[in-house]
Amino acid sequence: MELIFFKMPNSNAKSHRGHPGGQEAGRRELVSRSLQSAQHCLENQDFGTAYAHYLLVLNLASELKNDVRETFQFTLFKWAEELASLARIQDLFNCYEQALELFPNDEIICNSMGEHLFRMGFRDEAAGYFHKALKLNPDFADAKENFYRVANWLVERWHFIMLNDTNRNLIYQKAIQKVVHSGCRTVLDIGAGTGILSMFAKKAGAPCVYACELSKTMYELACDVVAANNMEGEIKLLHMKSLDIEIPKHIPERVSLVVTETVDAGLFGEGIVESLIHAWEHLLLQPKPKNQDIGTEDYGQVIPAGAIVFGMAVECKEIRRHHRVGVQEVACVHLAETVEFCSPTRASVNSEETIEPYTTEKLSRVPGGYMPLTEPFQAMTVDFNNLEELKSLATRKPCKFSVPVTQGGILDAIVVWFVLQLDDEHSLSTSPSEETCWEQAVYPVQGLPDYSVKPGDTVMMEVCCQDCYLRIQKISVLTSEYGMDIERENTLALGNEAELCSALASLQTTSTLDGMGQECMLESTEIALLNNVPYHESFNAAIGKVLSSLIPTRESLSMDVDGHDREMNFEKSQNKNSSYTTHDPLYVLDVSEGFSILPIIAGKLGPVKAYSSVEKEQHQIALNIISEANHFPKETLEFWLSHLEDESVVLQRPKSDKLWSIIILDVIETSGLIQQEVMEKAAISRCLLHSGGKIFPQYVVMYGMLVESQSLVLESAVQGTEPTLGFNIAPFINQFKVPVCVFLDLATLPCVPLSKPAELLRLDLMNPYLNSSNREVKVQVCKSGQVTAIPFWYHIHLDEDIYLDTSSDSSHWKQAAVVLDKPIQVQLGDELVLNVQHYKSNVSITVKQ
Repeated sequence: MELIFFKMPNSNAKSHRGHPGGQEAGRRELVSRSLQSAQHCLENQDFGTAYAHYLLVLNLASELKNDVRETFQFTLFKWAEELASLARIQDLFNCYEQALELFPNDEIICNSMGEHLFRMGFRDEAAGYFHKALKLNPDFADAKENFYRVANWLVERWHFIMLNDTNRNLIYQKAIQKVVHSGCRTVLDIGAGTGILSMFAKKAGAPCVYACELSKTMYELACDVVAANNMEGEIKLLHMKSLDIEIPKHIPERVSLVVTETVDAGLFGEGIVESLIHAWEHLLLQPKPKNQDIGTEDYGQVIPAGAIVFGMAVECKEIRRHHRVGVQEVACVHLAETVEFCSPTRASVNSEETIEPYTTEKLSRVPGGYMPLTEPFQAMTVDFNNLEELKSLATRKPCKFSVPVTQGGILDAIVVWFVLQLDDEHSLSTSPSEETCWEQAVYPVQGLPDYSVKPGDTVMMEVCCQDCYLRIQKISVLTSEYGMDIERENTLALGNEAELCSALASLQTTSTLDGMGQECMLESTEIALLNNVPYHESFNAAIGKVLSSLIPTRESLSMDVDGHDREMNFEKSQNKNSSYTTHDPLYVLDVSEGFSILPIIAGKLGPVKAYSSVEKEQHQIALNIISEANHFPKETLEFWLSHLEDESVVLQRPKSDKLWSIIILDVIETSGLIQQEVMEKAAISRCLLHSGGKIFPQYVVMYGMLVESQSLVLESAVQGTEPTLGFNIAPFINQFKVPVCVFLDLATLPCVPLSKPAELLRLDLMNPYLNSSNREVKVQVCKSGQVTAIPFWYHIHLDEDIYLDTSSDSSHWKQAAVVLDKPIQVQLGDELVLNVQHYKSNVSITVKQ
């Protein structure tokens, strides 16, 4: 950035000093010159110098603030982009601080500052700026979308569900009250969250209560909650991990009670074992000797006191389709046997990184339900009041289990839940049969040669606690043909060598690929996509129609819209039609996110050069292997990112003198929301298509309906003081509520439909002039009740005849719902008017009163 100095005339310098008129004239001249220089710099895209000039102008002439505000904002944002690209982070933040001193109530600058902070990983700080921007202008769509995005990071949605779980809160309160009344005087709450357990302890009469919370947002929220409940001076809140607490630096002495709920669906996933080992060694009084009836005031203890872990083998189609590829051929594309797809839960076994070895599901809401294949079995017990047992958890040998199959079916997963024993009287169960806020841990079964089981078979596995995770591994099936008994330690009672060989032959264990095989890890949503047959068949037909319209003279291809005989005709054309090789190929670009075989499908349909935008090396290897297995010429499939100098600008011409025939965009996230910047991508894509080329999808129609759903209400906001047993928490945590719930399964969502589906919005990617950013939709009420939410889904139209329904059984997409601030009472025959607004990727739906 160049520095510019302005030289004042010398002749009158002395006489003007102290002369108001002369000073004012000099100021006006300097302001005028700086404005001219700023404009000149902007024309030359010298944003740094332009910014310095505007800064000078605004400091000298505050009366010009309104006149130059927009130009100053533009200059600031452009200069900030340059500073970010040069990694001059401190300079960037200095510029924003200067700007906010000049315009402290400018919501656009606040929002932009938040965006930079968010990109750099400072989510807590970003949330503060987005929140301030929204307070300044509640209708500011950019800030609203940004705040909702960051709120999901800062205050996870399970906080709302757990705080609304009255039974959970009541049982914790009773257990804490019992131990405080028995003599525990000092309490430490580890992972305090909103501080509710600390307030239970204080209300029960504990003289000294300490609480630690690592999240900055949750710590500040807890401070507000504690103050609002008049306990500000009585509970000491620490913004730190419990592992970093030192005595007497942070708390004056060892405590007699630790309360915590740092448990996840797999019990150990939030680090409870590590934090309690540290607490027993450094923060708690010595444990009370067993079988001695003495007071508790001089001894330490933990709530929860322990846990019992249960497991059960299940059949579940929904879990299966998200963790095992169940198709050998997709839309005429053969998936090579030498590629073995697996989900992250299997990859965690051999990974050097610590990957969560399970996924989580609320089994009572899984689409299609589940079927138990075994009786529940007790997998593990743990005593949180026994230091030696906690220490041995990570080092003890895996425990082997043999569980008899009681119901024939397909072995899809081992599901796990636990009973949290707060003390000898109070407990909480996370069982799928309980009405609870908890989900269950799911360990998908992968890598077996055969997943079918029948009564008399035995499911075998190992259970251990490793890397702070409960692991269920080495899952196998012993078939019952040979009638051999399996001991609990998983040893075979075998007689002769022939019997041993027979048993080994019948033992189905996780297969390992041979040296030629390629393991390819996919996210569970990518596996569900690969299993989504209608999705690929629809693209197959739609791509075929476009290609056939662009090569009408090549009759030998004769591609039919149903996709039959395309591969055969393509091979005939390669062999017999010499004109095929003399014409340039048609260019197809797939920029959908994640693993996609659409480029290979396109490559089988005609003279195509298909480009994939997959980034991961193992995904590229897998696509190449599939390509070879389908006898593709090597030049048919290429990886687009390797052709780009700047990977941030994905949408470019295939070659300087060529345009695309088809561009495939991701329009809907698997969460059920519209992808960010999709309309901007569509606008660029339209400029890159040659005549007759298409964007897929061509348009999207959003549908929704009115429902009454208490579940969605409880998942989106804390409902007053009743569920939190009189403590005032709701107003504080509800600042982070988000009006849209995502990753829903509409088929199993507990709700009562109050209307038929209605078209809410149409987004046309090919003809943007058909789009409306604001429309009113009249919806007829078909059942009396209270409207609490509006679930929505999409029909993704590849063309006028072919579309994908994101709410179908085979869909890899989930659904989403807008939850209303206040329920609306409706009667049969009423008509509600919905105001639907679309701005960038954000859709807002409100009821017009």
